[in-house]
Parts: sequence; C-alpha cells; structure tokens
Amino acid sequence: MGQGSSALHRKPPSAANYTSETGRDRVVEASLTMVRERAMLKAESVRRAGGAKATSCLLGVPLGHNSSFLQGPAFAPPRIREAIWCDSTNSTTEAGVELKDPRILTDAGDVPVQELRDCNVDDVLLMKTISDAVAVVMQEKPLRPLVLGGDHSISYPSIRAVTEVLGGPVDILHFDAHPDLYDAFEGNKYSHASSFARIMEEKRAHRLLQVGIRSINKEGRDQAARFNVELFEMRHYTEHRAYLENLELGKDCKGVYVSIDVDVLDPSYAPGVSHLEPGGLSFRDVMNVLQSLKGEIVGGDVVEFNPQRDTVDGMTAMVAAKLVRELTAKMSVL
Repeated sequence: MGQGSSALHRKPPSAANYTSETGRDRVVEASLTMVRERAMLKAESVRRAGGAKATSCLLGVPLGHNSSFLQGPAFAPPRIREAIWCDSTNSTTEAGVELKDPRILTDAGDVPVQELRDCNVDDVLLMKTISDAVAVVMQEKPLRPLVLGGDHSISYPSIRAVTEVLGGPVDILHFDAHPDLYDAFEGNKYSHASSFARIMEEKRAHRLLQVGIRSINKEGRDQAARFNVELFEMRHYTEHRAYLENLELGKDCKGVYVSIDVDVLDPSYAPGVSHLEPGGLSFRDVMNVLQSLKGEIVGGDVVEFNPQRDTVDGMTAMVAAKLVRELTAKMSVL
C-alpha cells in the first residue's frame, strides 16, 4: 500500500490525548492571543492620546483555588472594575490624577483561569500562562501591569514575569496580615500562603518589605530569617511609621513592585476578605506609605478581596477599587 494510502488510514489521536495535549495547548495560546490583542489595542490608544512614559494596565486573574480557606477571591476582578467606575465617586484620585485619561489607566481584560482549568491546565502550566500574560502586557510599551486578583498565589507568576522582562530583581513592597512564606502550605507549593517563598527562592526580590504582619508562626519567622525579609509587624507599627512613610525603593535593582493584600487592613475597614485578622492598618495608614513612596513602580497587584463576604453594601469592593485607583496614580507617568 502506498504512503499516501497509509496516511489516510492512520488512526486519529484519541479524544483523551486531544483534550490533555492538543486542546489544552490551543486554549493556552488562544488565551494569550486574547490578552495580546487587547494590550496592543490599548497601547495604541495611549499613543493616539499623546503617549505616556508609563500607563497602568489592569489585568484580571480570577483565581481562587489556591486559597487555603475560601475561594471567593476568584470573583473579585469584575467587582473591582465596577467599583472603580462607580457613579458614587468621581474619576479623579486624591492627587488629582484623572483615571478616564487612557494614558493613565487602561484594561487588558482577564486571563480566563476557569476555562484553562476546564481544559486540564495544571498549576505549573497555569502559573506559566499567567506569567506569559503579564509579560505580553509589558511588551506593549508603555503599559505596566496592575493585576487584579484573585488570591495571593497570583503574585508569584506576576512578579516572575516582571523580573524576567526587566532582566533582574525588584524591590517588593508587600502589604499583608500574613507573610505568605510557607514552603508548601498543606502540601501545595502554589498556595496563596506560599507565594513569597517561591519568589524568594528564585531570587526575584532585591528587597522584600512586608508591612502589616500580625499572623505569623515559627515557620513564617524562620522563612523570613532565611530570606532576609524585612518584617514590619503591627505590634511595632508605631515605631516603624516614620520610616515607612519615607521609603525610597528601587535603587540598585529594576524598580518597585507593590503587592496589596486587602486583609492588611483592619476588618472594620474591609470585612470582605477570607481571613479576618483584627488589629490591622487603617486605610489611611496604607495610603500614607503608598503615596509617600519614592521609586519607580514597574508593576503591582491588589488581591484577596472576597466578594462573597462583602456583606456591607459593597464596602470592601470600594476599598479594593480605591487601592487600585491610588496605586494607578503612583504607577502612571505622563
């Protein structure tokens, strides 16, 4: 029988192989293409508006399955977007930055996390896909990624992408009630409680400053000592306040990355989180540190808002949105 005839009778790949390999790869590529096309369009709109040195670009990562308690943060990105543009407030930040200016804030949409998981994308590939999506945004000058979580596991692939694109480590300013330094919480090395262990193992951070910590055990302290983390615990916050409100970061590295876990705030300010830890920072405490920060912010994220616990008329959604708005004002440069 000739070669052509043999080819006609070759068995097609099994459905299982198609789903686990070919179909999975196609979904990953389609997901990245979607983010790429949006980022290209948004970068072009910035140029048409007169250009900028840096423009904050939202990228939603609706991931919740690496949470150790509740998975509600997966529903956060659309709620944060809705609150950013809510008619109850105007579109100007405290420093007078106009968010409706496309040179200040734009949006590349979401990484379709659930669709990827439905196609058997495991966490190794999912983390790579998130990293690739963040890199795609960064490759469209002058866009800089401002990632909407999702749980805190998304900070690892985001920071990995930022450091790979920029070619070196960054200073990380991390606001959180928890250090997220477990080696592998409950056996999951991609847990939201382990994200900064992965970041530090891979030497992605020049400095890691963790502000607002008030839930830390022996493993957390051991890991912090191992990685030379600069811990600013709530029990000593009065002593640290002056230093933190005069930070200058980004020297001798590729810039500053800001990661804000909404549970850094006292629950009286933000009850819509999975892990309620009393005794946290006020919203103004966080603003004072962020607004006084000196240094070039090259990326950031706002994570761990849980809409399923936001029972006080969407209050925490507005808090998360305000954090995004004010971080945008620091990141974007005309």
